Order: sequence, then C-alpha cells, then structure tokens
Amino acid sequence: MAGASLRRAVLTDAGIIAAYNIAMAEETEGKALGPTTVRTGVEALLADPAKGFYLVAEMGGRVVGQAMITYEWSDWRNGSFWWVQSVYVHPDVRRQGIFAGIFREIEREARELSGVVGLRLYVDAENLRAQETYRNLGMDESNYLMFEREF
Repeated sequence: MAGASLRRAVLTDAGIIAAYNIAMAEETEGKALGPTTVRTGVEALLADPAKGFYLVAEMGGRVVGQAMITYEWSDWRNGSFWWVQSVYVHPDVRRQGIFAGIFREIEREARELSGVVGLRLYVDAENLRAQETYRNLGMDESNYLMFEREF
C-alpha cells in the first residue's frame, strides 16, 4: 500500500464514496444504482456512527479505495460481527495492496475491541478475483448461504 494513507471517511467524502459504490455495483454485478439514493444512503451512514463507518485510502489527497463497516449482533457469541461492504479500489491503483491495507486496518481495529467477534463479508458468486483476494487475506468461505427478499 505504498504511498497511501488510511482514515475514517467524513461527510465531505460522500460524493466520491457514492460514485465508487455505483461503479462497484455496475462492475461486479451489472447493477445500475440510483445516484440520489446511494448518495443519501452514504450520507445517512456518515451522519450516524451507530450504522457503521467507512475507511478510505488516500493517495496524493485523492480517495482511491474504500470499505464500509456495518454491525451485526450475534446472540450466539454475545458480540458483534463487523460486515465489510462497499469495497472498491479505483482501477488506476488496483493490485497495489490498497484493499489489503484497508482490510488489515479494519481487522486491527476490530481485534482491539472486546465486543467484536469477527469479520464477515459477502461476495458475488461470479466475482472470482475478489474471492481470491479475500482468501489471500486469511478469510474462509462460510458454510452459510445468503437469502434475501428485497422491497
């Protein structure tokens, strides 16, 4: 992650984070997201730490990567899982360890908090490159399948 620094995102980052979320959805799942909805959603999280946070990577004052953390309470473990979501690294700086640096910082922060019991993420079944990245970072494939009903 040479030349990049990490920080928590702030409200003024909402535009670039929303743009990266839109690009990620199109690139990885072929989904077109509504810019207004995404921007409003990003701003809602940034305004309410109870929802989670974004960690961003910067190079030369430019945000080049991001990941969002949200929380899931586990009664089985009496603690929270941190969900790693909205992962995106700008194409110009991919394969340079940007996401690995973001992930390691997330893991470091999570391990320092006694109430965090693990990290989770989901990845599109077709996104083999991302799956390889997550395995290389020490994550294991879960035996759980994800089901959903969108409204």
